[in-house]
Amino acid sequence: MFEQELHALREKNLLRRLKVSGAMDGIRATLDGRLYRLFCTNDYLGLSGHTEVRAAAKAAIDGAGTGAGSAPLISGYTSYHQRLADDIARFKGAEAGLLFGSGYVANTSIIPALAGAGDAVFSDELNHASIVVGCRLSRADKFIYRHRDMDSLEALLKADRPRAMRFIVTEGVFSMDGDVAPMPDIMVLARRYNATVILDDAHGTGVLGCTGRGTLEHYGLPADNVIQVGTLGKALGSYGAFAAASPDVIDWLVNGARGFMFSTSLPASVCAAASASLAVIGREPERLVTLRRNAGLLRDGLRGLGFTVLGEDTPIVPLVVGDAGHALALSAALMDAGFYAPAIRPPTVPEGGSRVRFTVSALHTEEDIRELVESVRRAIR
Repeated sequence: MFEQELHALREKNLLRRLKVSGAMDGIRATLDGRLYRLFCTNDYLGLSGHTEVRAAAKAAIDGAGTGAGSAPLISGYTSYHQRLADDIARFKGAEAGLLFGSGYVANTSIIPALAGAGDAVFSDELNHASIVVGCRLSRADKFIYRHRDMDSLEALLKADRPRAMRFIVTEGVFSMDGDVAPMPDIMVLARRYNATVILDDAHGTGVLGCTGRGTLEHYGLPADNVIQVGTLGKALGSYGAFAAASPDVIDWLVNGARGFMFSTSLPASVCAAASASLAVIGREPERLVTLRRNAGLLRDGLRGLGFTVLGEDTPIVPLVVGDAGHALALSAALMDAGFYAPAIRPPTVPEGGSRVRFTVSALHTEEDIRELVESVRRAIR
């Protein structure tokens, strides 16, 4: 079963296999018995191993066990969940928050809950797969605008018929390209055409803005009329996802977001860890400073080798090589040198857009980055 399909994927260098990793410390892991330096982790601030974060998770296990045991509307909503929802809302400049099992579950639940028949959703062409699926699951009419192209977005908004509800959906930091959505322009268009913005800030939360609050802080924008979605599993070093919005929107999601209503709640330990991470971010701003320095060092180093590197002001540093086989070869050469940065291939990225997508952590040292750049140089010469 599926032999021919799997063979076709293998022939196109698109077959994926799982790699089992051993002990991890944020930027290092063992794979097949060998220790590698990771340049693929989304643990941007290195908080998953922070002493205080680990202690909070352990204390919550002692107090509430390893699982929530139920959906949130039954008995799976504890004081740990409420505290984290409140912490997230404050951090994101919103009035209320809600937790989800994962970023994928959040987007595939929130968009269909908000956008119904007769409504319209306008989505960036490079939005994450979870947003694409969320739009498909909604009964709204769907319009795709060119990546970060405000003329394209406005043309679609202008040509659209009158609607009860319009939604503009965008990532804050685009996960495969590392660039940032032009939120000031999006907000102008949202006001002009009476649309509500859904901002997936998974890769912006904890990363962008002077205090790490995300894409809106990066641009100095208020959270009014924005439904912010994000993850706990990247810069916050935990697991799960959230929505941050007005109380009415959150109440509606409690009653209509099926992935929230019909999924078992996050474990209390996960919530406690994320709350502790938010506290650490407030107390240790130097982590964000180091993260940005490291990202700049890697971009400058790769550009010094003659590469055009995608992205801006983010720890996502994609090196596009085009062909899937070439991307696999570069990734393999880096593994030989002790670095793990997997090749990203279609359908995750468009045909001809295969790449090695480096991600940087605040835990990386300047030596780590210099040695990675040197290994790339040796692999391409």
